[in-house]
Amino acid sequence: MSSTDAPPVGRSAGPQAGRVLAARNGVAVVFTLNGVAIASWFSRVPAVREALDLDAGRLGLLLLAMSVGSLLAMPTAGLVAQRLGAARAVAVGAALVSAGMIVAGVCAGSVGFLPGVAVGLFAFGYGTGTCDVAMNIEGTVVERRLGRTILPRFHAAWSLGSVAGAGLGAGAARIGVPVAAHLTALAVVVLVGTLIGVRFFLPPAAGTPAGGAAGREGAAARRGALLAAWREPRTLLVGLLVLVMAFTEGSANDWLAVAFVDGYGLSEAAGAVVFGVFVVGMTVGRTVGTVAIDRWGRVPVLLGTVVLAGVGSALAVLAGSGPVAIVGVALWGLGASLGFPVGLSAAADGDEESAPARVSVVGVIGYSAFLAGPPLLGLLGNHVGVLRALLVVPLLLLPALALIPATRPPAAGR
Repeated sequence: MSSTDAPPVGRSAGPQAGRVLAARNGVAVVFTLNGVAIASWFSRVPAVREALDLDAGRLGLLLLAMSVGSLLAMPTAGLVAQRLGAARAVAVGAALVSAGMIVAGVCAGSVGFLPGVAVGLFAFGYGTGTCDVAMNIEGTVVERRLGRTILPRFHAAWSLGSVAGAGLGAGAARIGVPVAAHLTALAVVVLVGTLIGVRFFLPPAAGTPAGGAAGREGAAARRGALLAAWREPRTLLVGLLVLVMAFTEGSANDWLAVAFVDGYGLSEAAGAVVFGVFVVGMTVGRTVGTVAIDRWGRVPVLLGTVVLAGVGSALAVLAGSGPVAIVGVALWGLGASLGFPVGLSAAADGDEESAPARVSVVGVIGYSAFLAGPPLLGLLGNHVGVLRALLVVPLLLLPALALIPATRPPAAGR
């Protein structure tokens, strides 16, 4: 039996079960540390804005550097993961993430050099895009081996890391830890921890079925699978849904702390706490969402959560008072929690050899939101305020409801 046809792991699977469970734990560690890295940066965005004296529009363009890096990484990240194996691809991405954090932190906090911050964020984004695809590919393989929904829980681990990163950022802002020192210390922790985590990934022959192909024939086969994925209507529809959900999540990552500082008059530390509320909601949704999906299916669960995200994001903007708005933030996080991971899981449906290509395509489409989101909301924020600009989120979620049926697993044999 080939690795592609391997059955789900059961209690009697012996060493295979232990290997897959170890891979599960390694993937969870990598997701967690990636969340720590990203939330640590976003929690200090208000401090960076102040240090560099940026308005909303210029800040949006600065954040665009990170998004461009991510988007440029996405089209080839699936091929890199197939060729090198997910573990090596994640390790390379984590090195770029850590280097980018250090450069951006030092240039913003110690030097005040805007182009240097942009270069650091570009490296950060490129590393994040590479890690994101590779660790999700590994996560979908582990999910198939276990025979139950688990990818959202890996994203819950990411959210837990985000909670930790946001909490550390709020604490660092409150006690006055310099941005450069804060981000440099965390960059080292993230890199070392990730290198340990990837040691437990499945071997390339199992984790990335096409990874062992050598020479021009193997490369041509990988490119052919990627091109074929771009022509699949279901994959493209799932990608559009992931795009909207990525925008829903990413707009909060980029702008929530700043929006509450400007719109509700909160301190920088309090703004970081509000961002923490959002990621707590994400974490809860991704933890309990796996049980709901296994019981009721993807489509009804996603319909409910997307509606919840729309209501919560609208409430966060229109509440008029801080406490009520924070309730909206919690609902926003809860509702936005499942769209991205479930979309990636849906992309991996079907034969396992094509899964990396489909996940890569959906990731590229989804990450387009991170490219367009920061400058769009920043420019809009210059005219109506950052808080009001976030009303774009519920307006996009309404038509996205029509895309959710595309995540239904395809019929057998298709």
